[in-house]
Amino acid sequence: MTSVVRFIKNNDHKKLTIAIYILTAFYRAQMLLVPSKRLQKHWGQSGVESPENVGWFSYFYAIKVGNEVNRIADKTPWESKCLVRALTARRLLHRKKIVTTLYLGVGKDENDAMVAHSWLRCGKAYVTGGDGAKYATVAKFCM
Repeated sequence: MTSVVRFIKNNDHKKLTIAIYILTAFYRAQMLLVPSKRLQKHWGQSGVESPENVGWFSYFYAIKVGNEVNRIADKTPWESKCLVRALTARRLLHRKKIVTTLYLGVGKDENDAMVAHSWLRCGKAYVTGGDGAKYATVAKFCM
């Protein structure tokens, strides 16, 4: 716990760091406790994509949030994989009224096993999870 306090204390973006830390815990708990069909109702408009042209502030802030989410999610004591990261970044961007698209996809790994992945796009920039080029898109949600 002292390493977490030290990490937050020596951080330039304290409010953003704390918000990301709390949101990753919230979304991870949701993944464990709530059925996915009920969760999807809160992910936005299904089957719709956000516009590809957004203002420079939206790009700047989305990239900043994406970098911070990925950096902090690597240090959480709970599992913060792609969907938790995408939902966290989406929530932070939605607070600033920045429109995003959440993608859910499936693909195969090196052993030909099915794997799921999610990623978040704002304009033409991919905020979390990469561009999803290796995955077939199963669902998309615009918010």
